Amino acid sequence: MKIEATITAPPTIEALAQHARELDELGYDTILVPEAGHDPYLPQMILAEHTRRARIGTGIAISFPRSPFVTAQMAWDLQRFSRGRFVLGLGTQVKGHNERRYSTPWPSPPGPRLREYVLCLRAIFRHFSAGEPPSFKGEHYQFTLSNPFFNPGPIEGVETVPIYLAAVNSYNCRLAGELAEGVRMHPLNSPSYLREVIRPAVAEGAAKAGRRLEDIDFAINPFFVTGATEEEFQESKELIRKHISFYAATRTYSAVMEHHGLGEVCAELVRLSQAGRWDDMPALVSDEMLETFAIVGLHEELPAKLAERYAGLVNSVNVVFGPPYAHLQERQRRQFVSLGAVLPELKKVV
Repeated sequence: MKIEATITAPPTIEALAQHARELDELGYDTILVPEAGHDPYLPQMILAEHTRRARIGTGIAISFPRSPFVTAQMAWDLQRFSRGRFVLGLGTQVKGHNERRYSTPWPSPPGPRLREYVLCLRAIFRHFSAGEPPSFKGEHYQFTLSNPFFNPGPIEGVETVPIYLAAVNSYNCRLAGELAEGVRMHPLNSPSYLREVIRPAVAEGAAKAGRRLEDIDFAINPFFVTGATEEEFQESKELIRKHISFYAATRTYSAVMEHHGLGEVCAELVRLSQAGRWDDMPALVSDEMLETFAIVGLHEELPAKLAERYAGLVNSVNVVFGPPYAHLQERQRRQFVSLGAVLPELKKVV
């Protein structure tokens, strides 16, 4: 099992560099930066410079606010400077955030546009690596113009940039199976939903492209209710309870809630969020619901818990300790360091 760490940008370049070196030396396989409060691409240059072994990447970047060529340029440069260790995680986000936060038109449905986005990226990467003429024409995107001045050129030993697609619902799961190197699942997830919804959909997409299910990296992002001490554990429990209530209040993720018979809880969380009653929402997340969506246990219990829930279902586990708020970053950094003691055991899970 590959164990990944998601970090947000610390307050200084020096702090980011130190944290990156720390995670790399501890043995985390991938270091990801989300698009949450900060740009997910800018920190990658620091990660590329101050790590030697771990993969680095976006986990995830929002696709539609950036054109495929803009994304391709950044990804290609990061692949060059990291010496082939960069992975591009992409997702669509939801309608409201695209329109009202990013000022980006929302396609309906978004899935086919994301499919075209990935195909356009692939065409651009082939142009960069092998000089393939720009000839991609789609309904939403085209790449038909370039010349040597705008082509960064090949990277020795590298043909492309691996793409991971964020997926919750069936269409994007099928898309990941068809076109991507990996599927990066939402934290609001469970072994049951993964087994009964996500994996069959990814398998369907893979079959369409003549691929094997084993060709796709299944990367989960489960919540971890954990700590090295009972005090840390209880603090984590309430933090993750709040985090789950936030995600479960998004209608786009309602399929996961309904899969577990929690449709009414989802509807009430949506209502409370629309009323701005954020402090009232965590009370709706029961301990049973926590156990459904999170890996719960002290650090030394986590390898067995991970094996019990996800052995044979996934290849990579991205550790989620809580929301990416600035005031929590020092706490989460300590958690990553402390978890290093059981990292070798976590990696043994297959």
